[in-house]
Amino acid sequence: MSMKKWTDEELISTRDKLEELSKRYQKAGNKMWHFTAFLGAFAVSTGIAFIFFDGVDVLNVLLIVMGSLTCLAWYKGEKRRQDNINFLNEINSELKHRAKRADKSKTKNEEIEKSKKQIQTDQTAQSETQETDVDSNVTDVSSQKNDK
Repeated sequence: MSMKKWTDEELISTRDKLEELSKRYQKAGNKMWHFTAFLGAFAVSTGIAFIFFDGVDVLNVLLIVMGSLTCLAWYKGEKRRQDNINFLNEINSELKHRAKRADKSKTKNEEIEKSKKQIQTDQTAQSETQETDVDSNVTDVSSQKNDK
C-alpha cells in the first residue's frame, strides 16, 4: 500500500493510533508477555520430557499443544508489534518528506514573489528615469528656444 496517495490527515490519525498502541503495549507489560512465552516454551519442553519418562498420555499431548499455541501467539504478537513499529517509522518519514517538500515549495514561491517585486521596482525605477530624462529634454529644448 502506497502512503503517497494518503492525505495528511489519514497519515496523522494512523500515526496517533499506532503511537497509542505502542504506549499501551509498554504499559500492559512487555515483561508479562515474555513471561507468557516462557511458560509456553516450558510447557512444550515439560510435555516432551514427560512423554520420554511416562509414555504418550493425553495430558502430555495437551500440554505440548497448549504450549505450542502460547508460543505461536507470542510469536505472532511480536511480529505484529515489529510490523507496527516499522510502519510507524515509514509514516513518520513520509510526513517529514512532505514537510520538507512543502517548505521547498514555500521558499520557491517566496523567491518568485521577491523576483517579481524586484522586477516591478526595477521597471518603476526605469520609468521614473525615463520620465526625468524626458523632462530634462523638454527643459533643454525650451531653454534652447529661449536662447534663440
